[in-house]
Amino acid sequence: MDKEQELQKFGKKIKDIRELKGLTQAQLAHKINKDRESIARLERGGINPTYLYLMEVCEGLEITMEELMKSNNPEL
Repeated sequence: MDKEQELQKFGKKIKDIRELKGLTQAQLAHKINKDRESIARLERGGINPTYLYLMEVCEGLEITMEELMKSNNPEL
């Protein structure tokens, strides 16, 4: 398994969902009390997010963790 590639794919999934929801990186960051650059790193696959971070992201995106993990299609 290529960990870097997997993080990039996961980050793209988060980005696609965020864009589908009509949110900018800054708006999502504000909703979950993070900075925009943190969201950008996540979407680029530059970090391996913790479970708690992902819970916050899901809350900001108004989706469940299950939806994030199983969705191959950003149109949930």
